[in-house]
Amino acid sequence: MSILPQSPRVLALANQKGGVGKTTTAINLGTALAAIGERVLVIDLDPQGNASTGLGIDRRDRDLSTYDVMTGECSLAETILDTDVPRLWVAPSTMDLLGVELEIAARPDRAHRLRNAISAMAQSREEALPDFSYVLIDCPPSLNLLTINALSASHSILVPLQCEFFALEGLSQLLSTVEQVKAALNPELSIHGIVLTMFDSRNNLSNQVVADVRETMGDAVYETVIPRNVRVSEAPSYGKPALLYDLKCSGSQAYLRLASEIIQRERTLRGVAA
Repeated sequence: MSILPQSPRVLALANQKGGVGKTTTAINLGTALAAIGERVLVIDLDPQGNASTGLGIDRRDRDLSTYDVMTGECSLAETILDTDVPRLWVAPSTMDLLGVELEIAARPDRAHRLRNAISAMAQSREEALPDFSYVLIDCPPSLNLLTINALSASHSILVPLQCEFFALEGLSQLLSTVEQVKAALNPELSIHGIVLTMFDSRNNLSNQVVADVRETMGDAVYETVIPRNVRVSEAPSYGKPALLYDLKCSGSQAYLRLASEIIQRERTLRGVAA
C-alpha cells in the first residue's frame, strides 16, 4: 500500500548547493504547470522565503506559515494563500523555520511531519481547497531535517543543476541522501530528473558542463535547458514569476517546455498513455 497520497503528485526541488536556480525553478515551473491547466501548490520550506516573495506574498501577510505546519500549530490547509497566477497557490515560509529543527528533533515523527501534513490535506477534501494535481516543495540549500522531510513527503525529486565548473560536485552526496531516505523513510522516492539551469550558449564552459552531465547522468537529465536570462532574474523583485513578468522571454518559454516535459515523464512513470 502506498505511504503517500495518490493525488497530488509531490515533487521536491532540492540541491544542497545555493544559487543553482532552485527557487526560481519552483516559482516558474509551478506557474508553467498552472498555465497548462494543472492545479499547483508550492510549499516554501526554505527559511529565506524567496519562493513566497517571488510569488507576491508580502512577509506581513504570512500570519501562518510552514513553520506552524512543521511544529503542529496548524494544518497545511490553513497556511495556503492565493497568488496572482490562476491555479497556483503557495504555503509560505518565514525565518522562524531556522529554529524548527531544534523544536521537532526529539519527536518520533520528526522526519514525517510534512508528509503527514500533505496526506491530511489530501484526505480532508475541504471545500475551500482545490484538488491539487501537483505539489512542489522548495527545499533549503542544505541536507538538513527540512530537506529530509521534503524527501520523505515526495514521490520524486527534481534537481536543479547550474551550468558551472563544479556542477557535479555535491551531486553524489545528494543522490546518496536520496538513497538513504528511500531505504529508511520513503521507498517510493525516485529521481524525477535533473534540470540544467543558467545556461549560456556563448560560453564554452556551459556547453561542456551540459555534455558532461548528460554523459554522467544519461536519461535522468531533462532535454529542456534553462538559459541564463535577465528577465527571469528581474521578475522576483516585482513579486512575479517570469511568465507573468515577460511571457515571451527565453527563460519563460524554457519553463513552459520543462513543464510539458515533466508531464510527459509523469505519464511514462505512471504508465499513462499520452
